[in-house]
Amino acid sequence: MPSNLKSATTRRPRRFLRLPEVMERVGLKHTQIYDRMSEGKFPRSVRVGDRAVAWVEDEIDAYQEACIAQRDSAAN
Repeated sequence: MPSNLKSATTRRPRRFLRLPEVMERVGLKHTQIYDRMSEGKFPRSVRVGDRAVAWVEDEIDAYQEACIAQRDSAAN
């Protein structure tokens, strides 16, 4: 199997999260999410339809990890 094909088949597929799931995961209300997005402090949404947006799950995971790291560095 070609190496580029193998890596493509073993990589986890990207997943989009809609607003209710993002709110549940990060514990913020929609206005807080959009405020932080406009300040550059939260991952930007991706347009997935004419009137629909979503967030990349990996980016939300990274945001959560960054929050934890910030907490841990502040404690030291």
